[in-house]
Amino acid sequence: MQRETTRDSARAAWALARSQHGVVTRRQLLDVGLSSDQIDRRIARGRLHRLWRGVYAVGRPQVTLLGWWCGAVLACRGDTVLSHDSAAALWGIRPTKPGDEGKQPRPGVIHVSVSATRSPRRTGIRVHRRTDLSESERGVCHGIPVTTPARTLIDLSTLHCPEELEAWVSRADKRGLIDPEALRRELEKRRGMDGVPILRAVLDRRTFRLTDSELERRFLRLVRHARLPDPRTQQRVNGFRVDFYWPQLGLIVETDGLRYHRTATQQSKDRVRDQAHVATGFTVLRFTHAQVVFEPEGVVSTLRTVANRISSLFPP
Repeated sequence: MQRETTRDSARAAWALARSQHGVVTRRQLLDVGLSSDQIDRRIARGRLHRLWRGVYAVGRPQVTLLGWWCGAVLACRGDTVLSHDSAAALWGIRPTKPGDEGKQPRPGVIHVSVSATRSPRRTGIRVHRRTDLSESERGVCHGIPVTTPARTLIDLSTLHCPEELEAWVSRADKRGLIDPEALRRELEKRRGMDGVPILRAVLDRRTFRLTDSELERRFLRLVRHARLPDPRTQQRVNGFRVDFYWPQLGLIVETDGLRYHRTATQQSKDRVRDQAHVATGFTVLRFTHAQVVFEPEGVVSTLRTVANRISSLFPP
């Protein structure tokens, strides 16, 4: 009977480890029915491997990044959440290095946040004691407690330069985590918090609107980099005025305002315009102001690729 109970406890421990990316705590092992002696024997036999005091990798000493992040949260216990750079990597806002997804020895510093009344100390874990982390700023990703994307970006603003933040805001948007307009609303709720003024400035920089003449000059430089001839500008096609037009290619490009500032009515009108052009055989591309200013390589690549597709006159 005791042997059967032990087997049940071991199965429960393995199931728990699988749900926690290969890691468990001593407290959890005791809770599923293993005794302290049984745990110590598993440590001695190499079936449990210590990551931090009271936190173990099950089966093998190396775990994935997810395992290390989960283990760090478990090691600090209580209300701990992954935060800052580690949270950004977990959400995919800040990409990890190639190979980081596989099993590995302890990675660099892992960031976590805890309430200000606590001060856990663990090797390789940077603990941020917080007085202002609300429940609405706590989330879960891959089963790991973590700061929400909005709070993660605010925290990153205290550690990194605006150029990096701009890239990570874009990445969060592309991954569908939070768009700039929603992020602005979150910043309005947190006036006076560290990092908020910096992030607000980054968003303003990213969403300012160029005048038509400034935008045209910038876009035409990208056209020349793509080795396309100069387009006609502000021409009427199918009854609509278009920004840039190549009649020999049947190509129309619109450099419209950022989608976060455009109304639903304007978006609907744009779709009608695009559909009218496509129905008569034109290829239509739209670029935001931010793409033209901050992502010029992508604009050039797209122009060149589309030109190659619809005409053999323009080599790559």
